[in-house]
Amino acid sequence: MLKKLRMWAEAVECDVLAVWIAARDPRVPWYVKALAGAVAAYALSPIDLIPDFIPVLGYLDDLVLVPLGILLVLQLIPAGLMQEFRAEAARRLEQPKSRLAAVVIVLIWVGAAALILWWLWPHVAR
Repeated sequence: MLKKLRMWAEAVECDVLAVWIAARDPRVPWYVKALAGAVAAYALSPIDLIPDFIPVLGYLDDLVLVPLGILLVLQLIPAGLMQEFRAEAARRLEQPKSRLAAVVIVLIWVGAAALILWWLWPHVAR
């Protein structure tokens, strides 16, 4: 059972990367790109809708929302293109990981949070 779970997790990881690749491909319609980009950004982001330290519910978004988002994107992308994106994702997963990408994603989230706080501060301080 543990082996099946590990294989499922690796398939989801490959699909997340394939969805990210699809979000950047010019052959994919803009609305599918937007959805694919949102799903991949959420899956790759260290910030979750429900924090992971909350028992059971913390992992529920990772176990339900991400696969459902991936399935929706997969339904909107033609099968031939998706095979191409999965092959590219598998090739990229074999390469060494980039820590720079993780730092950039964290900085984007911190910047977005700072911008929201800066915008809200005058309204809250009253």
